[in-house]
Amino acid sequence: MIGRLRGILISKQPPSLLVEVGGVGYEVEAPMSTIYDLPGLGKEVVLLTHHAVKEDSITLYGFLREAERVLFRNLLKVSGIGAKIALAVLSGVSTDHFARLVQAGDVVALTKIPGIGKKTAERIVVELRDRLDGVSGVPGATLQAAGTALDAAGEATVALQQLGYKPVEVSRLVQKVAAEGDDAEAIIRKALRAALGS
Repeated sequence: MIGRLRGILISKQPPSLLVEVGGVGYEVEAPMSTIYDLPGLGKEVVLLTHHAVKEDSITLYGFLREAERVLFRNLLKVSGIGAKIALAVLSGVSTDHFARLVQAGDVVALTKIPGIGKKTAERIVVELRDRLDGVSGVPGATLQAAGTALDAAGEATVALQQLGYKPVEVSRLVQKVAAEGDDAEAIIRKALRAALGS
């Protein structure tokens, strides 16, 4: 199993990354919390990984912080939650904030995350309340701007749709938060905050 990658960041198209290790390019899916803090293209990056093997696919998920990987793995153990929703959770809230919501039993706040309905939120609270010691106390991600040749609003729109938001909702969010000079990551961060009411 692959547990860690150290290599050169070749491309960044949220939520997908391409990291070259020893001449081999690894495709990795990552939450926005990790993507915000990545170095620029062509720089070295170290990712902690979760190697998922299914009948029809093999996928690598990458994280900059162990707390994120722990939370991702715990979320996958909750009935009804797959990797896509787990990435959406990590993209929408910090590990520390998520742990606080679960400890407080705040089902309403949890349902604001794409893909999480009331019943799933209730299961998360019940199943994860005693399993989050390894993810609390971690500050939220800090944005590091990265230049892109693509249209920032367009790139943000694609990334938000891949996180599970509906196209109509994405268009509304992007139009609401995008400001002149924003790059895609800034738009995504502001849109997620607006969607989650934080």
